[in-house]
Amino acid sequence: EPHLVESGGGFVQPGGSLRLSCVASGFTWTHYYVGWFRQAPGKEREGILCFNGDRSSSDGVTYIADSVKGRFTVSVDNANHMVYLQMNNLKPEDTGVYSCNTRPTSLPWGRGTQVTVSS
Repeated sequence: EPHLVESGGGFVQPGGSLRLSCVASGFTWTHYYVGWFRQAPGKEREGILCFNGDRSSSDGVTYIADSVKGRFTVSVDNANHMVYLQMNNLKPEDTGVYSCNTRPTSLPWGRGTQVTVSS
């Protein structure tokens, strides 16, 4: 069964950047739509970005939340089963646990990776 593992989170000051990674063992993102999700403290998980897994860069984005538009970009490396989320100009409201999955979701959720933005 495919297994999702997210990494790259951490503590960063406002205005900083992080690059998150998601690897799907035993699975390739090709022919799937891929989503990045965020669960802020005390809130439900929300989709923040969706893109075509057949594309290798942000030109395959089909949805991006207004809250991250212009700051977050995505890429995919199907040879290594990886998807990436580049997050720039981070804000405190970006704090949360970030996860990836197909869209619609079809894989068991990974543990996610914690991102904390604070001064």
